[in-house]
Amino acid sequence: MNERPAPAHPQHRSGRALAHTGALRSGHPYGSDGRPPHTPRGARPRGRHDGSGTLPPVPGPSAVLLPALCAVLFALIAWQVAAHGPLRALDERLGRAAERSAVPSAAAHFFADLGNAPVALPVLGLALAWAAWRARAWRAPLAATLAMAAVPALVVPLKAWIARPGPPMMGPEAHGGFFPSGHAATAAVAYGAAVLLLFGRPRWPVLLGLALLNTCVGVGLVRCGYHWPLDVLGAWCLSGMVLWCLGRVLPGGPGASAG
Repeated sequence: MNERPAPAHPQHRSGRALAHTGALRSGHPYGSDGRPPHTPRGARPRGRHDGSGTLPPVPGPSAVLLPALCAVLFALIAWQVAAHGPLRALDERLGRAAERSAVPSAAAHFFADLGNAPVALPVLGLALAWAAWRARAWRAPLAATLAMAAVPALVVPLKAWIARPGPPMMGPEAHGGFFPSGHAATAAVAYGAAVLLLFGRPRWPVLLGLALLNTCVGVGLVRCGYHWPLDVLGAWCLSGMVLWCLGRVLPGGPGASAG
């Protein structure tokens, strides 16, 4: 009677079992034979520190649409005002009509005063303090402060260069230099920067409220006879460019790059 051979115990074979882990030991990023995998993700070039190779987003054409429109519109308005063009003549007729409008004088003065530095700057200061306390960082408050400092740096030379006379209600003794409006620019940048600091990426209701507030400030300035309508519109164009730059710098702002 033939005896059955003793059952052989399975032996550990390291050749095949570790074929796919050899890449880990050798440090090769693809495989044991150096060939790249057949998946699109694996064949994608890697970054500097063996990352995924993705690049940070860059501003597309739509991202620069707002500052481009503001710059073109401001150049057109400034040219018409400085050259005594037909747009300036129409603007002055609208300004005189606005001074006689049915807008209550008390309400107009109230909103016009919101463009004064002693009113707008404390609001921005509170937002700066809150942003610095929340983030424990100086980048956002410093950026907003520089944006606010850009207002007189831009407005004052333009006023001296264009030297536009003020509305009749300012009197004959009023100095030249009303374009663009410093009050409208102060209100737009101060309150706009405060919104960016407090909300980061503000929703539409907040943006609509901010636009309504600045519209009331502009109407108040024209109704009180402090500025012509184009003075206010030019200031809004400058403010739009300043706030766009601020949004690109602020962490979590509407134009901040994802990192």
